[in-house]
Amino acid sequence: MKKIVLIACLVIAATIDASAQQYKVITSVESIVPNGLGRSRIITALEEKDYKEYTSIQTDEDKTRNKSKRGDIRVKNFEETKLLNFYNVAGIRFQNIAANDALITSKINTMVAEGWELAFVTSAVESEGGKGDGKGIFITRYFFKK
Repeated sequence: MKKIVLIACLVIAATIDASAQQYKVITSVESIVPNGLGRSRIITALEEKDYKEYTSIQTDEDKTRNKSKRGDIRVKNFEETKLLNFYNVAGIRFQNIAANDALITSKINTMVAEGWELAFVTSAVESEGGKGDGKGIFITRYFFKK
């Protein structure tokens, strides 16, 4: 009996992936540009990048600049989900906010169904900077882990 329990424990232990946790970042960008002129999206990278390939270490002795090419850093395979802008010609559009909430909720629920856990969320705003600026975004990053 003890041998069976031991073998069962070994089989279970062998099937459990003991590797480090995986993380995935999903970003929503919602335009706060007046008159509905901006673009709003949920962005999901479909390829991985190793930050080490684009990192340099600078010291007092070695001040070599990072020679990474921007084109090499860009991700060409990504998922882009259209969202609605916060503003239209008449001003702020609450229906658009509700629609975006529904789409973002759908994305989060899909990620959870795929085995991801929402670990934390962070957001920021770059808003209208004064007369004539006309630029602004509300960006939110959703960090998932497995």
